[in-house]
Amino acid sequence: MLKAVIFDVDGTLVDSVDEHARAWVEAFAERGRRVEFVAMRHQIGKGGDQLLKEFLSGREIEDFGGKLEKERSEIFRKKYLPAVAGFPAVRELFERILADGRKVALASSAAGEELETYKEKARIEDLVEDETSKDDADKSKPHPDIFKAALEKLDGVSAAEAIVVGDTPWDAIAAKRAGLRTIGVLCGGFPEHELREAGCVAVFKDPADLLARYDESPLAE
Repeated sequence: MLKAVIFDVDGTLVDSVDEHARAWVEAFAERGRRVEFVAMRHQIGKGGDQLLKEFLSGREIEDFGGKLEKERSEIFRKKYLPAVAGFPAVRELFERILADGRKVALASSAAGEELETYKEKARIEDLVEDETSKDDADKSKPHPDIFKAALEKLDGVSAAEAIVVGDTPWDAIAAKRAGLRTIGVLCGGFPEHELREAGCVAVFKDPADLLARYDESPLAE
């Protein structure tokens, strides 16, 4: 029996993937490194600790990876965060899940302050009791740490009694490693075949589509 739904945030509840990719590209450019937007966008969904491995050597990460992450965060916060918007029907989807007697939780690689802003933009700040951010995980997605932390906060809920909703292959891979199934959404920009290959058991266009087809989705179990 399904007792809880764990949501990724970036690209799943709020439209922020392009903005994160642009902030990373700009941060790299400021250090004289050219990174293609498309290549960077495909890595969004991972935390910085995993993303940097795709573009820097181990020595470079040791030398300036931490500074680069901070610079990226500052660019995103000042230039791009104000433009981020919540996807339609997120609040209504949460209300439906809660009305069915299930819990909802957030599992995001975002920092705590960013996560608070996202909840406001998605209009769910009063509907979420349990959440995890990058501060709760030693390693970010596709490692399972963030989902394991979310399960620990969902008292009395086992992995078999919860399901993840996410927009990237990294969500599905991390969830699977934590013993969780994943519902994929396409609003983050990843193609359906990549989500299914990563392990998504069902795929919907966005939160509004998931709500509209709720009764035929795994959420209706």
